[in-house]
Amino acid sequence: MARTRYSADDMAQQFEKIAGSRLGRDARSVRQRVEIMEQVLENALVIPGTRFRIGLDAMVGIIPVVGDLLAAAMGAWIVWEARNLGLSRWQLLRMSSNVAIDTAIGAVPIVGDAFDIVFRSNSRNLRIIRKHLDKHHPETAIIEG
Repeated sequence: MARTRYSADDMAQQFEKIAGSRLGRDARSVRQRVEIMEQVLENALVIPGTRFRIGLDAMVGIIPVVGDLLAAAMGAWIVWEARNLGLSRWQLLRMSSNVAIDTAIGAVPIVGDAFDIVFRSNSRNLRIIRKHLDKHHPETAIIEG
């Protein structure tokens, strides 16, 4: 049986057809993806008995080393999306620093887990992206009610 080889662009186009517009390269699609990822990483669940929210970043951070690396990779994806949007080097450096600080301190047992809940590097990075998009791509603004 012969296998058909597909280029990366062919596979991306097929995946985009399946997944719909969420995988678009336009600023609006990128904003939607990043906002969804930030919600998953920082605000996925409410701690029972409180109004305090935690996300996947804090939950996987409990797993030594692997969890912190996984959280760092997901945070780095947000920085990568920001790079594709054309954010400045300074903005990308600030975003990378947020992820690095979260990863470094988050790796410390117990203290790092508490820090992950409070620092919220992905929310900080989303604010940087929103500021850029509101200035350079105002059509992507979402009116929250």
